[in-house]
Amino acid sequence: MNVQLLARAVELALEAEGSFVAMNNRVSQSVPHLHVHIVPRRKKDGLKGFFWPRYKYDDTAHVVRVQKSIKAAIAAIQKQN
Repeated sequence: MNVQLLARAVELALEAEGSFVAMNNRVSQSVPHLHVHIVPRRKKDGLKGFFWPRYKYDDTAHVVRVQKSIKAAIAAIQKQN
């Protein structure tokens, strides 16, 4: 449920056309744990299999803007429900 909410929020906040959601546990980890990747998707974004192009944030302010956008999207989705 939380992953679904976060995937929707990432799409909304980053104006993505969709998302790629992957879960990983134990294999290739020094400390076994479960974690989830939520990758915003756009047509012709270069995603090939599990490998996607990675882009650096411009600066710390950019990180904070993205974080605030995702938090606002979560709040908006929760308000609708």
